[in-house]
Parts: sequence; structure tokens; C-alpha cells
Amino acid sequence: MSKTDIITKIEQIKELEALIDEAQAEADALRDTIKAEMLAQDVEELEAGQYIVYWRTVISNRFDTTAFKKTYADLYKSFTKPSTSRRFSIA
Repeated sequence: MSKTDIITKIEQIKELEALIDEAQAEADALRDTIKAEMLAQDVEELEAGQYIVYWRTVISNRFDTTAFKKTYADLYKSFTKPSTSRRFSIA
């Protein structure tokens, strides 16, 4: 593949990513509008035709690795292991 082909593909990627970002922003704005309506109605569940929208509070317990690492540094080190991955990025 030539450098020109690679540049063309990178430009296509950039255009598609911009479209994705625009569509995501539009979808987020629509979600926010529905959430605002649900807040106004003070409901966590809203029926609209064939759809039911849920916007509920969820409580989850998460392990605080930062606090654990500060308190039990040696134990933390003994249970960590390196992982390898590859990251694709365009600058």
C-alpha cells in the first residue's frame, strides 16, 4: 500500500470519526431532553407508545484500588501483573 493510499484511508477515518462524534452528540442531546422531561414529571419510568424509557438510580460498590494501594502497598504489588496491549492512534 502506498503512502498516498494510507493518507487517503486516514482522511476517511477522520471524516467518519467526525460523523460519529456529531451523531453521538445529537443522540446525547436527545437523551438529555428526555431526561429533563422525566425530571419534570418526577418519574424513573416513562411510557411512550411502544417504548418504555427507564432512568433509574443505580448503586454499585466498587473496589477503591487507590486507597488499597496506599494502605497495603506490598500486598497490592504482589497481586498486580503487567499486561500488554497495542493501541492504534492517529496524530
